[in-house]
Amino acid sequence: MTTTSPHATSAARPGPEAGPPPADARTAAPLPETAPPADGRSSGRFLARAALVTAVLSVAGSVLGLARDQALARLFGAGGETDAFLVAWTVPEFAATLLIEDGLAFALVPMFSLALARRARGVTGDPVRALVATTLPRLALSFTAAGALVAVAAPALVRALAPGLADHALAVDCTRLTATCVVSFGLAGYCSAALRAHRRFLAPAAIYVAYNTGIITVMFVLGGRWGVRSAAAGVAVGGVLMVAAQLPSLLRRLRRHEGEPPSGVADEAARPLALALFTTVLLFALCRQSQVLIERFLASGLPSGAISHLNYAQKVAQIPMTLSLMLCTVTFPVVARALADGDTVRARDRVERDVALAACLVLLGAATVVACAPQIVHLLFQRGAFTAADTAATAGVMRVYALGLLGQTVVGALARSYFSAGRASWYPFGAMAVGVLATAVVGASAVGPWGVRGIAAANAAGITVTAALLLAGMGPRSVPVRVRRVLGDLGRPLLAAAVATGAGALAADRVTGAGGGAAVSLTVGAATVGGVFAVLCPALRVQSPGTVLRSVRPVRSPSPHPVTQRHPHGRSRFRFPFRADR
Repeated sequence: MTTTSPHATSAARPGPEAGPPPADARTAAPLPETAPPADGRSSGRFLARAALVTAVLSVAGSVLGLARDQALARLFGAGGETDAFLVAWTVPEFAATLLIEDGLAFALVPMFSLALARRARGVTGDPVRALVATTLPRLALSFTAAGALVAVAAPALVRALAPGLADHALAVDCTRLTATCVVSFGLAGYCSAALRAHRRFLAPAAIYVAYNTGIITVMFVLGGRWGVRSAAAGVAVGGVLMVAAQLPSLLRRLRRHEGEPPSGVADEAARPLALALFTTVLLFALCRQSQVLIERFLASGLPSGAISHLNYAQKVAQIPMTLSLMLCTVTFPVVARALADGDTVRARDRVERDVALAACLVLLGAATVVACAPQIVHLLFQRGAFTAADTAATAGVMRVYALGLLGQTVVGALARSYFSAGRASWYPFGAMAVGVLATAVVGASAVGPWGVRGIAAANAAGITVTAALLLAGMGPRSVPVRVRRVLGDLGRPLLAAAVATGAGALAADRVTGAGGGAAVSLTVGAATVGGVFAVLCPALRVQSPGTVLRSVRPVRSPSPHPVTQRHPHGRSRFRFPFRADR
């Protein structure tokens, strides 16, 4: 999950030309729903509660996602039929990245944050409702056209994605069913971005619970008659449920200000938002997701089941990354609002803390995955049509894939920062393109000698390259983080995770060698990883999650107006798209 930043913008530092803000910006009190409390402790409690809600529902969604994959493995195994469905699964994977997790959110959250800031200043009318009225119809029409195009072009799309696939017709049928998610995911992503900008996280966090519930239900109801096509139909049903889970909450937010008279405060002159913002955001997200295309293209030439093994391994290994980025999802509107107010210091500190915490969490999860991969796969999938040979193959891929989880997390955390100012930049797209090129080159070289494990290694190498490039470009192009400090926050838990991985793997293997079952071996191995990691982190001065969550008080600046002072990076040159306020 990644972002872009202003291409031709100077570093966001106070300059001599930055004058005091307009009087209305200094005196107007922000509405309670648009900003966290000014008190640092209250803000910390707000972020902690929001992160907890998001965590609980995200874990529930991840558990249901595992149940979905377990049902797929049990009902249909890991062979040609599931390979065909997983090629069609590329459509919802791309749609989720472009329309829910990365692309659309990176563009819309800053736009809604700016609208809320203008509403708080008391401008004439309601900028938030004006933004919805001008953007939602046009985006909905675009989603519909794109979904129809995917359905019509399904045969050519399947041939391009997996030219060596055995059951081409089945993959085409599944692709046409999953094409509906382009519309439903687009609407769900729009609702999520609007609600998160309003600091409402319950409904957006619940969407994957609704989505996976729909897929599982349809698979068990229709699986006997439709086969793996039932999973594709479940994607269509689940997408509709994602929208239904959020729509009531969004409508309440929009209706809340219907009866308020306009304040009469003059709005600033607006110019339409350039199409470049949406273009750079979507190209970045599309380029990032294209790693999946490379993987499946290369795996389609391997023996039957290779795509399935790679898919199952990724789904499990990505869980630590998903959980580690939950705080970034919660704080993205905070960073966007800080930049809308011109407070680059608060935005910088927030980003640095988010990266530190996300790295700590993902490294703990990655250490557990690498140490206990065979036991995890055995417990989750080895039943029905999923054999012991499938377990061994999937566990080997999962261990290699986990080596790139830190890079995946850093990319997800830093990308939001590039787009939080609401302006276009080609740098993240360029960094991601270099990483994808590295994935393709390494994958083409490694797939011959190492098979599907070589593909996983290429993924890890490519995303790590992108993470390094994004971190190197943060200063002049995005939130001006302190790169050396971030590197220190990444290196210390990385060392702790490496030691914990070795200890956990040794403990799990000894239990297995002594005749212990997979559950006992996993418990001992995971506990060893967690214990060693917990002991080493304080010794290496790794920040605890509690410290990171509590330390949200804005840093005081010697400037007389530290929060609302306009810096070059946060100046209000960004306006609504399509002249939403006119």
